[in-house]
Amino acid sequence: KRIASRFVQFLKKHAQSPGATLLKGTYEYLVTEKGVDENELVYEWAEGVIGDQYPVPDRILKYTEMLVRDYLDQELCDNQPPEGIFDLFATEGGTAAMCYIFDSLQQNFLLNKGDKIVLFAPVFTPYIEIPEQARYLFNVIEIKALKMTKDGYHTWQYQEKDLDVLKDPSVKAAFITNPSNPPSYGLTKALMNRIVEIVRNDNPNLMIITDDVYATFIPHFRSMMAELPKNTLCVYSFSKYFGATGWRLAVIALHQDNIYDRMIRELPRDKQELLKKRYSSLSLHPEDIRFIDRMVADSRQVALNHTAAGLSLPQQTQMSLFASFALLDAENTYKKRMQDMIHERLHTLWESTGFTLLDDPLRAGYYSEIDMLVWAKKFYGDDFVEYLKKNYEPLDVVFRLAQETSLVLLNGGGFDAPEWSIRASLANLKREDYVRIGEGIASILHSYAQRWKESLDK
Repeated sequence: KRIASRFVQFLKKHAQSPGATLLKGTYEYLVTEKGVDENELVYEWAEGVIGDQYPVPDRILKYTEMLVRDYLDQELCDNQPPEGIFDLFATEGGTAAMCYIFDSLQQNFLLNKGDKIVLFAPVFTPYIEIPEQARYLFNVIEIKALKMTKDGYHTWQYQEKDLDVLKDPSVKAAFITNPSNPPSYGLTKALMNRIVEIVRNDNPNLMIITDDVYATFIPHFRSMMAELPKNTLCVYSFSKYFGATGWRLAVIALHQDNIYDRMIRELPRDKQELLKKRYSSLSLHPEDIRFIDRMVADSRQVALNHTAAGLSLPQQTQMSLFASFALLDAENTYKKRMQDMIHERLHTLWESTGFTLLDDPLRAGYYSEIDMLVWAKKFYGDDFVEYLKKNYEPLDVVFRLAQETSLVLLNGGGFDAPEWSIRASLANLKREDYVRIGEGIASILHSYAQRWKESLDK
């Protein structure tokens, strides 16, 4: 009793302390604007900081969910969310979220061995590797970002005609990283509309799993969760935007009116009985357990759900503070600063290479993908490109870069990007490091060209 009034007095006493403004603003946002019970709120926070209890509710704490839901409406739906409510499941980072999704889709017979799934590539390497594991063995079809300008520059977008593979009802799921990793571009409005059209007219049961971790680096971003809420499982992680990968903070968002729950209800009787048995320790009516709550149980092998499920309370409290910080930043001061920082490094990298970087409002810029063969052709022509492919391995570029600059980039082939592409993260290094990287990349390309010219002279 009266814990909220004690909290308010504490804030008054420490009004000049770091963090006091954020705590006061978050408290007022929830109590004044959302009308929550102030004592219940502060009690959740106090227990959250101490970490003295198991998470209750296990899926996500009540007020953490409220703050993070508003944050997702703001950042992933451009403040125009679809009607209805998204339920959230707090997870140990986006990677854990993906593991839970893959597992629960299979445990609930929504995806089975041999089923067709579509991957939008290039893509984060584990999404390529997980479906190949013995427990899944999905039939993977890739849609690649092959679209180029008339001048031969990558746009890192997909061709609309390639999306037609999604029309096939035997394609059960599509996995999208949006904005992409590593190219770091958001889907165009035309591509989004095409996917919506295909789902509505041709494949209404298509399950869409979208990883939107880089969304905050594109102004006015809209996720697939905003366009196809019934079909979409959305994963969002706080790690990139807030530079906090070690905290392991992410959520899975699923609309309360969704195809996953409906498809489970429509399963054959024998599979229904197996699922009733699997979840029988959780409820007298296990058939009524929603898919998002099944994911929570599956994350702890069901049997450990009663004690071990859920993200730790201190982690959820940190997640709440990140979300409220962004919600209270009315001028988007932090967002503009982060976007400017990333873009400054990006332009520094490309200017140091001497290559051309096309303007694109859909570029997040968190990573940059540089296709060496594009620039080999631009500077020296097709014969030089053939010489490179014949005489060198694609990995040679990143190995030489490491040896000559002590800076490590990744080869794009591991992401199912063009083999001769290299991926740079713009989040990790100082501006002067990107000068060294850019100059190193250019130097390596031109040294290959010098050897090629010498071979022609001989």
